[in-house]
Amino acid sequence: MVQLIAGQKGKGKTTEILNKVNEEIKTATGNIVFIDKNNKHMYELNNKIRLIDVSGYPISNVDEFIGFICGIISQDHDIEAMYLDRFMKCANIGSEDILTTIRKFDRLSSMFNINFVISVSLDKEELPEEIQDKVLIAL
Repeated sequence: MVQLIAGQKGKGKTTEILNKVNEEIKTATGNIVFIDKNNKHMYELNNKIRLIDVSGYPISNVDEFIGFICGIISQDHDIEAMYLDRFMKCANIGSEDILTTIRKFDRLSSMFNINFVISVSLDKEELPEEIQDKVLIAL
């Protein structure tokens, strides 16, 4: 399943995603990965959550980011959920590529039984109609 936390910059998406991941780890039976553009929130995450700071990797477009995600999945078959904060910055993606990218995450979710929770810096109304039903929280 792919779920989105939508809202413009500064609306509280990071707080929401941190609360959600920290709550999920309490009942998780598999591993949880949190991906962000830096490690600023390291101390706000439960220590059982694997934090990956993508700024140390040469990711310049969305295809490279998807490859990066696939590499993480291939190394850990026990991943239950992946949380992606500041997704559009991490993946170097524009709003015009969001639909195609979310479709790829849908395929990965189905293939590997991983839940993805993704924060996007767009209002719900700015998202393509096809993925608006994936919005978990709109700020």
